[in-house]
Amino acid sequence: EMAAPRRPIGGGLRRAPQDGRLEEINKEFLCDPKFSDEEDLEEKLAVFKEKYMEFDLNNQGEIDLMSVKRMMEKMGAPKTHLELKKMISEVTGGVSETISYQDFVNVMLGKRSAVLKLVMMFEGKANESNPKPSGPPPERDIASLP
Repeated sequence: EMAAPRRPIGGGLRRAPQDGRLEEINKEFLCDPKFSDEEDLEEKLAVFKEKYMEFDLNNQGEIDLMSVKRMMEKMGAPKTHLELKKMISEVTGGVSETISYQDFVNVMLGKRSAVLKLVMMFEGKANESNPKPSGPPPERDIASLP
């Protein structure tokens, strides 16, 4: 009889609309047969969503160059303007100056390698509570190669 009560939009829920949008996109990925053999897809998507919302500083549903720049600095992997542009075009296929959530997830789940993906995976490993050292560190990171 009564409409469901709306969640009050308080300070803490400022991001709720975006969270909902990304959640919808995650559901689409979960239903996508292309990713049906992906292990722990639901967990991965939950992590991607959190990451994306960290990146998307202006809460626009897109990650722009400044957002990527700040994120890279935060992760201790600062990039030049040119490198940042290249990273974004790797993710978007060069069609956009900003990274949408679909682009982001496609790169993270996709087979092709992108700098952004490498950095994210590296950060994920760095964040694990007890990292296991695996051999000597590489002399140069991939981003510094021509």
